[in-house]
Amino acid sequence: MKTLSTAQFTVIAEVIAYLYSHASQQPSLEEAAAQVGWSSSYLQRQFQAWVGISPKKFIQYISVQHAKALLLQQHSVLETALETGLSGTGRLHDLFVHLEGVSPGEFKQLGHKIEIDYSYEATPFGDIFIASSARGVCSVQFVLNEQSACPLTTLAQQYPYARFQAHSRHWHTQIAQWICGDLSVSLSQKIPLRLRGTPFQLKVWEALLKIPAGQLYSYQQVAEHMGQPSAVRAVASAIAKNPIAYLIPCHRVIRASGVVGEYHWHTSRKLALLSTELAMVR
Repeated sequence: MKTLSTAQFTVIAEVIAYLYSHASQQPSLEEAAAQVGWSSSYLQRQFQAWVGISPKKFIQYISVQHAKALLLQQHSVLETALETGLSGTGRLHDLFVHLEGVSPGEFKQLGHKIEIDYSYEATPFGDIFIASSARGVCSVQFVLNEQSACPLTTLAQQYPYARFQAHSRHWHTQIAQWICGDLSVSLSQKIPLRLRGTPFQLKVWEALLKIPAGQLYSYQQVAEHMGQPSAVRAVASAIAKNPIAYLIPCHRVIRASGVVGEYHWHTSRKLALLSTELAMVR
């Protein structure tokens, strides 16, 4: 997968969203190219270089029927996959990420005397905002359009007494490299995630860390794994509030119907993330 500029990603994401929404009609390469004003040959080259598969193959991988098949497959191996399933380099989340909630005292102080460094990093899926204190990463957010709330402003509302400074810690660079597909990054210790959340939210986010790349789970399956099968709505709410994009892979959770569903950082980005992961593991 090659690295794209934010502008290029926007176009590819638009194509991905179009192919997904029209998958049942099997749109041609020419029809997809016309949606973004590119020639069919140029779209074929760019799509293949970035996603790793052709637009036609993408439709197969991301179709509702294929998603349903993956969900059924995972249902039979749910416990094994979530508890032990190391599937090679795709399981960086289990190997290199450690999630911990802030203490009640820290939560109450709202960032008092805490220094939070933040930076903006480039990835194939658009720019990301990363923030961390000395104790761990507290935010990873894809940057949305100019009409959206600034991630720094949103984080400052959560930690009103913290001191923010523009500085990229080593964690920031490593996270960006992973998202760019550089799986060769080695660490002497796991990246600590230091998050504000209720005990239930933290439990849900920990469950998401165990979903392997290229696999899909429904909200119901996540709830069942947690031993709370009736808490599907609460699970969905916690997933929607996930503060760590990509590293906590909420993009791998879809509806039981096979429909990809909403994503805090736009559905087209969720489709882009899933399509690249599915292509890499197939």
